[in-house]
Amino acid sequence: MKASRIIIASLLLLLALPAAAQKYACVNTDYVLKNIPDYANAQKRLDKYVEGWQAELVEKQAELDQMQAEYEQESYLLPDNLKKRRQEEIKAKAQAIRDLQQQRFGAGGDLDKKRAELLKPVQDRVYAMIERVANEKNYAFVFDKAGSPTVLFANKKYDISNEVLELLGHKPGATPEPEPETKAKRPANPEMRSPDRRQNARNMPARGQNNNARK
Repeated sequence: MKASRIIIASLLLLLALPAAAQKYACVNTDYVLKNIPDYANAQKRLDKYVEGWQAELVEKQAELDQMQAEYEQESYLLPDNLKKRRQEEIKAKAQAIRDLQQQRFGAGGDLDKKRAELLKPVQDRVYAMIERVANEKNYAFVFDKAGSPTVLFANKKYDISNEVLELLGHKPGATPEPEPETKAKRPANPEMRSPDRRQNARNMPARGQNNNARK
């Protein structure tokens, strides 16, 4: 809703400006980025890191499950002091997994840092070229069509996406621009979103503590 209000306010401002100043364009940053090999390679490298972190979490979770299963099998034979120590070990292991999840996938964690390291330089180059085109052609506003449901129609005459690609030294059209229906379902910054599997890893519960509560 906030983004919609901002865009509506911008459009109202455009209408209020003199006719000579009402010069604007649009760009699809999703389309531009998909046609830059450096960005695709950076995304693949980021995915490799994510896969490794997920495998690490799966391994830690398997260790926790094994600890819990062994404790449940042996607990009736253990004296109270050993039961308490094993329970504390399981609890500590579960907490360590949660901490690792936060370190890898939490806000400001390893995933965010790697995104900034690998993807942001390419994004910055794209935004610099958008700014260059806007300044050279005296555009007051440049709207991003990528995933914004408020952009219901954009005349290709005013779309500078291919011009930005050419300035970056890449051939336009290697990856077709998505249809409007597809774009409307995407977040406004597709280059910043995570694959579903990253979200799953971020939300993967650390089992064991609930079982401890029953003990």
